[in-house]
Amino acid sequence: MARHVLERSQILPITVDQAWAFFSSPHNLARITPPDMGFVIHEPFDDRPTHTGQRITYTVRPLFGFPMGWVTRIEEVDAPHRFVDTQEKGPYKLWHHTHTFTAVENGVHMHDHVEYELPFGPLGELAHVLLVKRKLKAIFEFRRTALERIFPTRSELSATNAVV
Repeated sequence: MARHVLERSQILPITVDQAWAFFSSPHNLARITPPDMGFVIHEPFDDRPTHTGQRITYTVRPLFGFPMGWVTRIEEVDAPHRFVDTQEKGPYKLWHHTHTFTAVENGVHMHDHVEYELPFGPLGELAHVLLVKRKLKAIFEFRRTALERIFPTRSELSATNAVV
């Protein structure tokens, strides 16, 4: 099986603590997930900020609108700079997602490093080429745009609040 890697970075005009507050609340996942994914967190839910051992159970509709259960476990936490989630149950054979937040001059550098494998051997690899790779890119592009809307730069705020 091939292990695939997806990496994305983005500068957000906020502090590391603000980034941590946002990303350590699993409820914010719905705000940065495309609506057609049908992301729903299931109760009971440990609503504390991200912590080692935390489990999040949710439903997504990744392909063709079919619902699929997904259970994520928070494996490592180094607040407010890093956390790692892994899939316990879901569509992937392996899902290991490292989130890092580093202070930079204009805010925080947010970096996602995802390692994943698909099930079903050669059929999974064919699905990766035909569907999965493109879908993951679209999900993370939606996320980028959503975060730009949620955390506009100061110049965007000024333009929005400008009197014409």
